[in-house]
Amino acid sequence: MLPLSILIPTLNEAANIAACIESLGEVDDIVVVDSGSTDGTIALAEARGARVEQFQWNGRWPKKKNWALAEVTWKHEWVFIIDADERFTPELRDELARLLKNPSEDVAGYYVNRKFWFMGGWLRHCGYYPSWNLRFFLHQKGRYEKLSSVAQTNSGDNEVHEHVELQGRSKHLIGELEHYAFPSIATWVEKHNRYSDWEAQVDSHQEASQSKHLTPSLRRKRVLKSIARRLPFRPTTRFLYHYVFRLGFLDGYRGFVFCRLMGIYEFLSVAKAAENLTVAPDRDSP
Repeated sequence: MLPLSILIPTLNEAANIAACIESLGEVDDIVVVDSGSTDGTIALAEARGARVEQFQWNGRWPKKKNWALAEVTWKHEWVFIIDADERFTPELRDELARLLKNPSEDVAGYYVNRKFWFMGGWLRHCGYYPSWNLRFFLHQKGRYEKLSSVAQTNSGDNEVHEHVELQGRSKHLIGELEHYAFPSIATWVEKHNRYSDWEAQVDSHQEASQSKHLTPSLRRKRVLKSIARRLPFRPTTRFLYHYVFRLGFLDGYRGFVFCRLMGIYEFLSVAKAAENLTVAPDRDSP
C-alpha cells in the first residue's frame, strides 16, 4: 500500500477512469475531483476505492486542480496528480514506493516523463518525448501558475497547460507515465479546438510569468514562445519545428500526421487570437 495521495481531475471519464485507477495498484488515498459527471465516472471510481469530491466552478480562479490542492483534506503530504487518460507503469510505481520509504528531506517535488500513444504506437520524437511534468510533490509546496488575466477561456474548469510552481528543490523520476490522450484523430481535433481557445486567450491576455519557482529551462521556453508569437507564418514554423528540428520525421507516418496537426493547432490559435482582438461592428452604424 503506497502511503501516497493521488489526485485525478475528471469530467465524464467513464472510458478511462477504471484503467487509470487500476494502473495505480494499491494506494492509500485516491481522490477523484469531479465536475458533475453524468456518464458513470463516479460509480466506477468509488467501486475501485476512490473517494469523490465535487468541484463547481464559478467562472473565476481557482480552477479545479488548484482548488483541490488547497481545499481537499489530503491524508498524506505527498500528492501525485494524474489525468484519467494516463497510466502508471510498474517501474514508476516501484520507484515511488522506494522514494516514499526513504524520502529526501531537501526535495519538494519530482518531474515525471510521459510517453504519448498516437495512431497505434508511441511517439518518440516530435517534441512530445521526452515530456516532463511536475506531478509528484508536497501538496503544500506547489500550485499551478496563472498565465492569463482572464479565467474564462472556453477551455473548461481545469488547468490545461499551466505548470506547477514549486517552492523547493526538484528532481526527475526514471519511471514514466503512459498517456492515452488521443485514441483517435477526432479526439485530438476536439481537444485541441478547446486548447486553442486557451492559447488565444493567453495570446491576448498573457501576464509575463517570471516566477522564481519555475525551472530555468521552463523560463527559457516561455521566452522563446513569446518570441515565436511575433514570427510570421506561425503554423508553418510550428510544423517545421516539430517535424524537422524535433525529429518528428523519425516517427514515420504517425509523426508526419502529428506534426501537421500541430501546425493546424497553431493556425487555430493565431486565428482565434486575432478574432479576440477584433472589435465587433456597431450594429447601429450604417
